[in-house]
Amino acid sequence: MADPMNPPPWASPPRDAAPVTHRVGAVRRCRWQPLRRLAAGLALLGLSGAALAFPAASAPAAASVAAPAAVASAAAASSAASAPAGGWRVSTADHSKFKELQGPFKSGEEVTQACIGCHTEAARQVMGTRHWTWEYTNPQTGQKLGKKSMLNSFCIGDRSNEAFCQSCHVGYGWKDASFDFTAESKVDCLVCHQTGGYRKPAGMAGEVPTERTEYPPGSGKFFDPVDLALVAKHVGRTSTATCGSCHYYGGGGDGVKHGDLDSSLNRASRELDVHMASKAQGGAGFSCATCHQSDGHRIAGSRITMTASDPHGPMLRGDSVHNAGRNAATCQSCHGDKPHRQGLLQVELLNNHTNKLACQSCHVPSFARGGVATKMAWDWSTAGRLTPEGKPIQKKDEHGHVIYDSKKGDFKLGENVVPEYLWFDGRVTYTTQEDKIQPGSVVKINTFHGSPDDPAARIWPVKRFEGKQPYDKVHGHLLVPHTATPDDTAFWFNFDWPKALKAGAEATGKPYSGQHDFVRTEMLWPITHMVAPKEQAVSCVQCHTGSSQGRLAGLGGVYLPARDAHPWIDRIGWLVVVASLAGVLLHAGARVLTRRRQSPEHRHV
Repeated sequence: MADPMNPPPWASPPRDAAPVTHRVGAVRRCRWQPLRRLAAGLALLGLSGAALAFPAASAPAAASVAAPAAVASAAAASSAASAPAGGWRVSTADHSKFKELQGPFKSGEEVTQACIGCHTEAARQVMGTRHWTWEYTNPQTGQKLGKKSMLNSFCIGDRSNEAFCQSCHVGYGWKDASFDFTAESKVDCLVCHQTGGYRKPAGMAGEVPTERTEYPPGSGKFFDPVDLALVAKHVGRTSTATCGSCHYYGGGGDGVKHGDLDSSLNRASRELDVHMASKAQGGAGFSCATCHQSDGHRIAGSRITMTASDPHGPMLRGDSVHNAGRNAATCQSCHGDKPHRQGLLQVELLNNHTNKLACQSCHVPSFARGGVATKMAWDWSTAGRLTPEGKPIQKKDEHGHVIYDSKKGDFKLGENVVPEYLWFDGRVTYTTQEDKIQPGSVVKINTFHGSPDDPAARIWPVKRFEGKQPYDKVHGHLLVPHTATPDDTAFWFNFDWPKALKAGAEATGKPYSGQHDFVRTEMLWPITHMVAPKEQAVSCVQCHTGSSQGRLAGLGGVYLPARDAHPWIDRIGWLVVVASLAGVLLHAGARVLTRRRQSPEHRHV
């Protein structure tokens, strides 16, 4: 929910869906592969000389999707809009007619009890996923990961802040370590399957207000009640908006964390994302779950266990995604590893790039390009500044973006950001509180592994986020501050770092010496959404250029014509071209002269 480790579920498409056609097309093309490869070899030989001669061408709630009064009409419109001609997305049940859902309901848990009366296995399935546990053990490194215990450069950590952060948990009531992960009634069905009018405000530990509630207490700010019966009677399949109500807002705001996930995807144009744009806009009309397919509420795709390369043909959509041995959310699972179709002279040139490049490196030219800025840097060391009257401060730039907040410090934001590129083989290791850090250098919260010598590695686009966050000067580990829930130790309410860090250390079970400082950190985020139309993909010259500003200017391990030009090789290339041209002209001249000297009788013969 708050992390794309397990996006919400989606039904498998029918066996005559479009991706099956991709697979059939791929099979039909196989008979031409030997000829294509021969032509590709000849083309490459011809282009090698050209390359030598011409090296340089030019904290939010899980918000409602619609107002409560519009839930029924919104659900009907959504169903009609999303159903293709075959009608396979249309439900066979009208939940508004079920007597079990007529209510009234006093809590979300009562709704769940009604749901599992029919969907008997659903809660147990959810409880077996990382959407529920927020925990995962990496089988390669043994690291215990997941939102429950991982660190980041944004809000830093979950523990001690559960009541705030768990508004994006697929459950009710997780406010501290006492939460019962075995109680089926705690599973929140509505957060993924609502079609409008649902809200889980930050600070309420994932609970839903069923009466008008003041929060924080004494603030004069109120949450309006949610009509649980109305929401329950109009449930449906997951949507981009329901997934995004958590995934867009990780890190404390719209688009803050990922860079390629924000609310602009709810209304994506074809230029923003050719997959997510509606068919009316010229896109494919995908929802999140079209790629992130589910099987028993287990969802394909995860930033914790990524697939960097998938050198296979397309999958048959609808196969059991977790038993097929492949990640159904990769580009290749639909498009295959040889997706480009070209003319004879260009055959395989682009397809050969897939041996070194991730699809996203060319097809996501920039991120945060839907009108929502993403945070690129966050400095916690400046947090806590107040006015002379002791009031918190907030500053905005000329675009209305908050660039300083007394609760959080200084920010840098970006839009239309060109990614950085690195070699990545799918392995990621993380700095945890168990690790001793070196304060004199930048602490890498995560490290993407890979080398150009590894056949499993590809050149991937990433967002590089810079942070500055607290650490213990004596014990040498990063600290998690208690920030968000209103009490006398929470930083957002008292602006007292020692109190906030002591409370956070107690919650995480780590020692706190009473001495802290701030260290520079960085964190990488893979860029894989906001896929541009093919005509707006990264052009050849943006990488194959002698300019130091080229996209791959600083990336080693690969020879790039134009970027890696050498003066003597360039001269030799020109000499080859001139010599070839001279040879052709001399040969043609000799043929003309010898023909003129022949006798008429010999010419006739």
